[in-house]
Amino acid sequence: MTQHPHTAFGIGHFDVAGPDLERLGPFYAEVFGWQIAPRGPGYAQLQTPAGSPNGALVEQPDAAITIGIVVPDLAKALNQAEATGGRVEMPVTDNGWVRKAQVRDPAGNLLTLIQGD
Repeated sequence: MTQHPHTAFGIGHFDVAGPDLERLGPFYAEVFGWQIAPRGPGYAQLQTPAGSPNGALVEQPDAAITIGIVVPDLAKALNQAEATGGRVEMPVTDNGWVRKAQVRDPAGNLLTLIQGD
């Protein structure tokens, strides 16, 4: 295992995407007991048990699960992602709740980077 010159960063959020939130919500609520809180068209918050990261259901044409990783310096993390074979998919965005960006790792997996406090 490689030693990292910085502090390790944890998963702070996840998104579950799919074309039909009417079916996704009951699945996660009934199978896992997660609380679903609709927050507008195409979006609902997922509350998981204490100690686990919370997430969201996001209406999109294709199914996907995206993890959100909390980082202390969003710009630095984006630069490091590009320097190590990733690419920026979404530049820094402030949605009114959080500052975030998205990158793809070298295999093409989408990750959301969330600005920590």
